[in-house]
Amino acid sequence: MTLLSPAVDARPEAPEARGEVSRKVLNRLRGGGSGRLPLAADIARCAPYGEDLQLALHLCYELHHRGFAGVPDNLEWDPGLLGVRALMEHRFESALRHDCRHCPEVEEALAALLVEPVDGTGVSRFLMSSGELWHLREYVALRSVHQLREADPQLWVIPRLRGRAKAAMVAVEYDEYGSGRAERMHSRLYAELMADLGLDPSYGRHVDMAGAEVLAASNVMSLFGMHRRLRGALVGHFAVLETTSPPAASRIATAMRRAGAGPAAQRYFEEHVEADAVHEQLVRREVVGGLLEDEPDLAPDVAFGIAAACFLEDRIGGRVLDAWSRGESALRSPLPPPSGNEP
Repeated sequence: MTLLSPAVDARPEAPEARGEVSRKVLNRLRGGGSGRLPLAADIARCAPYGEDLQLALHLCYELHHRGFAGVPDNLEWDPGLLGVRALMEHRFESALRHDCRHCPEVEEALAALLVEPVDGTGVSRFLMSSGELWHLREYVALRSVHQLREADPQLWVIPRLRGRAKAAMVAVEYDEYGSGRAERMHSRLYAELMADLGLDPSYGRHVDMAGAEVLAASNVMSLFGMHRRLRGALVGHFAVLETTSPPAASRIATAMRRAGAGPAAQRYFEEHVEADAVHEQLVRREVVGGLLEDEPDLAPDVAFGIAAACFLEDRIGGRVLDAWSRGESALRSPLPPPSGNEP
């Protein structure tokens, strides 16, 4: 087992602003609740998937997760921040609903997730066939924005489900949190994977390096999870994660072995090949099936959640592969050199 410093679980430092809206939100946090917040007109000028709005949303959502060093806990329910967050959420969700307006129905969408094109492309295929160690390190750093808190955003949906859907969701999440063993929690395994690759595994450490595409894919989980009206979308989104994870994890495990990335790096992805194959069946049959049996009117929301997850993941893949195809970094700023503890 990789030994991790206690600092790994400390509250993160707040990331740097990326525009006027995120700067004002950040000033509010650093001022302990004082400071002028962005106006509705400021938010309306922001690109819905852009760096400024997505970072500002990340700042607001993180208050409901671990928070930031030096930021008071009572700002989690600051009325001004909640009002600004609602405006940003409306802009983000409206854009997603427009871009996913032609999504297929639930059964068709789920069936499509099970079919992998023979000549398909994607980040995991690139890593398996051509990935070098620096590609793997960048990929793991980008994914750490979400993976170090693993399934936390999905837990918000559990009180909003009942019967089969709730029981199955709890069963899946129990596995995500190590089946009662802290050292087996998937977020812990991910931190160990990062250490094997010579990356700083501290929570929130790589947010400044992650582009808007990564932040949007993380933010949408909190958006769906924190609103009861979007419980169907959260379930649809979760189904995508569990259905597409095993084949992608298998390819990345192969890439890790080829690059000599270390046992912890391999273990994380190998764990997901087996575990998520079981989860996929539970989520499809019991979580999605149970929810729609209880509340069939939520089918359009489930389909929207599926489409939104695929849309945002495709945007990450496009950004990453475009940079790598030119031999360039997919990060906003370079990674520090390896720590020297990795293989």
